[in-house]
Amino acid sequence: MLILGSGSARRKELLAQIGVVPDAIRAPEIDETPQANELPRPYCSRMAREKVRAVPAAASDIVLCADTTVALGRRILGKPEDAAEARRFLSLMSGRRHRVITAVAVRAGERIWEKDVVSLVRMKPLSRADVDGYIATGDWQGKAGGYAIQGPAAVMIQWISGSYTGIVGLPLAETANLLRAAGLKMGAV
Repeated sequence: MLILGSGSARRKELLAQIGVVPDAIRAPEIDETPQANELPRPYCSRMAREKVRAVPAAASDIVLCADTTVALGRRILGKPEDAAEARRFLSLMSGRRHRVITAVAVRAGERIWEKDVVSLVRMKPLSRADVDGYIATGDWQGKAGGYAIQGPAAVMIQWISGSYTGIVGLPLAETANLLRAAGLKMGAV
């Protein structure tokens, strides 16, 4: 049985693109607070590992979890608590490059396979009207960094370097490799 340890509809949709349908969805409850002086990439990897360990599963089950973090330099831009914080995040990223890190962890029994993928994203310089318009959509809610590249925020993104699906929340090439390594039978893709 494949268990997706995420409540993200985006991750479920991404898996469907490669013909993978989880048998169960069990979003783990963990503390996602960064540790003192924790850098974005190690933080993201730790979150994926903690999530995959927190999902209840039988020894024969395969559990898939992921975490996506937006990083501006050494700073972690998590999910904004409110519109004011989302506005602040967007203002910080305006006209600048930032990194989107997605770490994936797969567990079968006691064994864990993991991989993180780092992509670069450049956001166009944003006017106050750009930010206000995006905040009004509500699309920022529950999104690392306060935006989702696959939604209305797409008009704010000038370029990316890396994995588009990683930016959305699940790098498919790497995820497929991890699932195969854990023993999941997949199609020829």
